[in-house]
Amino acid sequence: MAGSLHFEVPTALQYFAALVADDASFSVLEAAAAVAQDDDPGLDTLAVLAQVDTLADRLRRRLPADAAPVQRLRLMNRYFFEELGFAGNVNDYYDRRNSYLPEVLRSRRGIPITLALLYVEIAGQVGLSACGVSFPGHFLVKLRMPRGEVVLDPFSGHSLSRDDLDERLLPYREQQGLVGDFEAPLGLFLQPATPRDIIARLLRNLKAVHRSAADNARLLAVLERLVILLPQAWEERRDRGLALAALGRHGAAAEDLAAYLAQRPDAADAPALQRQLATLNQRPRLH
Repeated sequence: MAGSLHFEVPTALQYFAALVADDASFSVLEAAAAVAQDDDPGLDTLAVLAQVDTLADRLRRRLPADAAPVQRLRLMNRYFFEELGFAGNVNDYYDRRNSYLPEVLRSRRGIPITLALLYVEIAGQVGLSACGVSFPGHFLVKLRMPRGEVVLDPFSGHSLSRDDLDERLLPYREQQGLVGDFEAPLGLFLQPATPRDIIARLLRNLKAVHRSAADNARLLAVLERLVILLPQAWEERRDRGLALAALGRHGAAAEDLAAYLAQRPDAADAPALQRQLATLNQRPRLH
């Protein structure tokens, strides 16, 4: 009698790594949903995607087959922002749950990037051409329409004019020295974000939330994902090392800091990190 087959269930990080391994097959919504497994390891991400499909199907059934893009957009906005009630969480903007798609679906409250992810997915399923835009300071949605492009703030549901966008961009331009002769065109900041860029921004939002709360355990979980997502982003490897050190995992911390220093020997923080690495290497290793 043949032995029974045994399949090992992947860990949450292995599952995430498989989702983000290849740009050609990168499922941005599934990867975003998987981030919530840090708080809910048993989360069924496919059930989350099915919820979104159900919302899209409900709207699609109402649309006439010959509905013009403008009509589809009008109905989409009414459905998403008014009927379903999606909106920005103005009362608790920095709550980590605003970055978890299952929680945003439940509460109908989120931050620009999670609201944009849901909006873009539903809009695409009802025949609209929509994409996320990694605009400085505030994630946006862009829709391609027959008479031009519409830029939408998913936090408020408002369409943004060129003047609105220029006004929002001005502080960033000034900070980066992109004014006067060096002014970069607005269109440069309205390019569609890639799935990898979207998930990186989502994770970095969470990184900032956990760092501000001094929640090193959750910070480490997010940094594990960032290192998988962006293996050449050595600053994330450094930050993971610092989080590991704060949690007393000195051996793993030393490996990360050494890897960062090997790649960035002339970095401004290299001297301080070399001293910290020397201290870590003097500590006893636990086995």
